[in-house]
Amino acid sequence: MEEELKRELGKRGLSYSNVPDKGRCLFSTRDFSPGEVIISQEPYVSVPNKTSGNSRCDWCFSSSNLKRCSSCQVVWYCGSTCQKSDWKLHQLECQALSKLDKNRIKSLTPSIRLMVKLFIRKKLQREKIIPTTSMDNYKLVEALVSHMSEVDEKQLLLYAQMANLVNVILRWPDVSIKEIAENFAKLAANAHTICDSELRPLGTGLYPVISIINHSCLPNSVLVFEGKMAVVRAVQPVPRGSEVLISYIETAGSTLTRQKTLKEQYYFTCTCSRCSNLGQPNDIEESSVLEGYRCKDANCNGFLLCDSDNKGFICQQCGLLRDREDLKKILGELKLTTEKASMNYSSGNRAEASALYKMIEKLQLKLCHPFSLNLMRTRETILKISMELQDWGEALAYCKLTIPVYERVYPGHHPLLGLQYYTCGKLDWLHGNTEGSIKSLTKAVKILRNTHGERSPFTEELLSKLEEAHAEASYKLSSSDY
Repeated sequence: MEEELKRELGKRGLSYSNVPDKGRCLFSTRDFSPGEVIISQEPYVSVPNKTSGNSRCDWCFSSSNLKRCSSCQVVWYCGSTCQKSDWKLHQLECQALSKLDKNRIKSLTPSIRLMVKLFIRKKLQREKIIPTTSMDNYKLVEALVSHMSEVDEKQLLLYAQMANLVNVILRWPDVSIKEIAENFAKLAANAHTICDSELRPLGTGLYPVISIINHSCLPNSVLVFEGKMAVVRAVQPVPRGSEVLISYIETAGSTLTRQKTLKEQYYFTCTCSRCSNLGQPNDIEESSVLEGYRCKDANCNGFLLCDSDNKGFICQQCGLLRDREDLKKILGELKLTTEKASMNYSSGNRAEASALYKMIEKLQLKLCHPFSLNLMRTRETILKISMELQDWGEALAYCKLTIPVYERVYPGHHPLLGLQYYTCGKLDWLHGNTEGSIKSLTKAVKILRNTHGERSPFTEELLSKLEEAHAEASYKLSSSDY
């Protein structure tokens, strides 16, 4: 199978090999341009997210016209087409789930279901009920790294408990709990969150060939999803012989934060060009700006570093000392207000939640640098609530406040930056600002036509909105001539 995979990748202008200290790596054997698809793959197995009051079709992840499987009462489908497409696999899953008592049904997390489906698919392929190909077979799952030797005891115990539940569900004597537990470790390090076009999570999928691609905090490619299909597109020129790299994590954050996340979740230390700056003066400054405190002088935008006596933080621009007690007081208020805001939002009290998040914003403005990520996330929350309340003017104001931070923390080709321009463009449009809408949508198109594909329904809709905005601007201009 390995030679077949190499041949299949070769047809696509790709090769893979094992590199010391890195493991398997995917390389280009031809030049790829920004926007070009490097590789795509359907999931070996996938499962929708389990959220209260919001089920999804197990096959296509749609949330419309859903009907529960009449036999197992666990799985949902949006119609007979999806149900038939999934039947070979779900037939066995359905039989297993139907035998479970109510308490076990409640324990069915997406991870448990994903594992059950993984072993069913393995069985069906082994029995040739479902075909295998070079890019779709269980041997690719076996080749994934589990990091079992690096997993802590608490996590190992959890994997063993989950494996035991999967074993109870399947009741197959030829499947060992050890193999199931190891596969849970593989899922933790290799499964991908399936998102919609606006990068909102829908479910989880395992893509064993895509998992060959390594991480960089400044990648040359991006992973997006078209339905459940994982699509890797170049966002920078990828010359022949280059390693194809995507990002595994949210890259907005200090080098230390990124390194900590990668070490905890993926068990490696990143050595990309961004991470090589760790501890350098510019890296220390960036960390302090994004995640540290602001100067006590409201007119100074300097960043703060801990003083030698550990009594407080000194502004590196004007030299003012900010006392630890002063910071502790604001942090205490922030904690209490955040708890209240979160409770109000969870209980559906949007107006009260919005008022509380604005109080959080005021406290953060006293505490954090203007480019603080925490401040940006608070403003994103207020933006989200404003849109839910259909207060387009306030939503637009808060969206514009986030843009400078997005421009600072994301490279110019990052899909999240493109999507924030897109949101700004739509809000400008709703607020009657056609010129502003054109500017933001133009910036969005420049990024998203590469990340999402020139001909994707999402890009076509975006281009249509931009065309409409141009038409309205022309109409306004011609009307003002009379």
